[in-house]
Amino acid sequence: MDLQYQLKAGSYYLYDMRETPSAVTGERRFKLKTDTVAIAFDLYTGEVHQHGNPTRIHSWATMTRRRLRAAGAQAQANDIVVISGPLPVEEINKCLWIRGYVQRLFKRLATLPHGKFQRQGGTHQFRRAA
Repeated sequence: MDLQYQLKAGSYYLYDMRETPSAVTGERRFKLKTDTVAIAFDLYTGEVHQHGNPTRIHSWATMTRRRLRAAGAQAQANDIVVISGPLPVEEINKCLWIRGYVQRLFKRLATLPHGKFQRQGGTHQFRRAA
């Protein structure tokens, strides 16, 4: 539970909760600020590989799939999935804290409320091997 996303002013902020808050502001320094969050994970095991800015995560997944395929690991390459969008912050954090939770999130993706506005629907995306 060291890493935690928080939604502030319409952006997702990633914090390392092990860091001590500033004596002046009382706030921790954020590790990442992004408008939407992406999570790359293994569909078979549920292991979260990467999370953060969607552009960086999709790029990581593409390169990792290419490397795995070049090494003859087609099945492993196909199991790398990226979900992204304005996901509910509580769900994102559960993916980081609970092993395999991202598999449950993936199955419910179409029914999740919009992460920023808490309304039904949303613009969630997912990608499977290209």
